[in-house]
Amino acid sequence: MTVVLAVLVLAVAAVLVALAAARSSRPGTDGPEAGFARDMSAHHAQAVRMSFIVRDRTRDPDVRLLAYDIINTQSAQIGMMTAWLDEWDVPKTDPSGPMRWMNHTGHAPVTAAPARMPGMAPREELAELEKAEGRDAEVRYLRLMIAHHRGGVAMAEAVLTRTDHDRVRRLARTMVDGQQAEITLMNGMLRKRGSTAT
Repeated sequence: MTVVLAVLVLAVAAVLVALAAARSSRPGTDGPEAGFARDMSAHHAQAVRMSFIVRDRTRDPDVRLLAYDIINTQSAQIGMMTAWLDEWDVPKTDPSGPMRWMNHTGHAPVTAAPARMPGMAPREELAELEKAEGRDAEVRYLRLMIAHHRGGVAMAEAVLTRTDHDRVRRLARTMVDGQQAEITLMNGMLRKRGSTAT
């Protein structure tokens, strides 16, 4: 009986240690993982919005296919990052403002935020895209999305230097590779439309 009790006590202790380790390795509210998940979700949301706009402003099959790909890929990634925030039990928005995680280096406290999320299209340019039609809409969209993707790549590369979290690193690498490939594709599409690549 004593041996059985000792084994049970050891088993319970092992479970408690494992739970504590899992809890302590979970990303925190101010960590780069949570900041990246929150801010990249907002960044992706604008790409999805721009893609829905151009889908309705052109009949070009190549641009519409690109827009559908971006809508589907980035919506799925938003879902993944939102699930992480739920799992980590951290807020979906940073009460102290976006982009603070970019200043996170090791265990130093996170302080001021960069002025603006990289690659985000200004309101005025979104309004112009909403008014444009046909070839004009395509060129505006491609230019905005190239800048947007470059900003997304910069954010993904930044989190790769700030985290060892496997899932975050895998997704960030996927974003870097996918968005760089799409930048090359979109520059080719711009040239086909008689516009200078960026």
